[in-house]
Amino acid sequence: MKEQQFALAAIRGSYRHFSEKEKKIADYVLNDPKNIIHLTINQIADELGLAESTIFRFCQRIGFKGFQAFKISLAAEVVTPLKDIHEKIEEGDSISAVTEKVFRSNIKTLEDTLQIVDTEAMEQATDKLLKARKIDFYGNGGSAMVAMDGYHKFVRLGLQVSMNLDSHMQLMTASQLQSDDVAIVISHSGSTTDVLDVLRVLKEKGVTIICVTNFAKSPLSKEADIALYTISEETDFRSEALSSRIAQLSLIDALYTNLMIARGNEGKKALQDMREAMSHKRL
Repeated sequence: MKEQQFALAAIRGSYRHFSEKEKKIADYVLNDPKNIIHLTINQIADELGLAESTIFRFCQRIGFKGFQAFKISLAAEVVTPLKDIHEKIEEGDSISAVTEKVFRSNIKTLEDTLQIVDTEAMEQATDKLLKARKIDFYGNGGSAMVAMDGYHKFVRLGLQVSMNLDSHMQLMTASQLQSDDVAIVISHSGSTTDVLDVLRVLKEKGVTIICVTNFAKSPLSKEADIALYTISEETDFRSEALSSRIAQLSLIDALYTNLMIARGNEGKKALQDMREAMSHKRL
């Protein structure tokens, strides 16, 4: 079982130790866990007649950073896998069948991720990025490609942005950041050595950390100031890390677009300047 898939087991294992209010929350979740991933914390609080803080503390008691981390874990545990032709790729599949299944898998990853996007976290991330002195992207392996794509987009905003592929250079650049800077750290697992090394330096420098990850209980998500999550499933021929990449790219796209809108005329001018500078590259 994956690290994040512990929500229901955590509730069942601790149930007898819960207070009456906590049992009320636990019963509500266990009765219809799929419904929880579509609700906000205030909707659940209203439904149960409890304070939002009570819901939040319940999530922390069973081992999660907060409600959103709990909901991500729950979603990964209960989201129903596709049962038809689009779900499992077989060795004997035709090229057209494999192609369709890959597309359907990507669509499902996007739809599942959209269900658990935290609007408040997106708003906080947009605000922090808008005010940042400098923005640094970090990622290794497959996540480095997503970080590079983010750098490629954010340069168009007219903001100070950087990204390095080399892990040693990442540590060097992280050591030069300040408390009014923002680091966007992309890691599917959120627990690789390179990511944790950079994370340590960023925390020491007091940098605001925005993470994009698939695991709500990873070291990265626990230490990040703002966490944006993806949901993806593994198949025999595609790892979950591979299928999550399109969701990571989409979250970065959403941040970029929100920033472009927030910057208004400044963003439009920066984009126009970039287009003019690149115009001679086209025949």
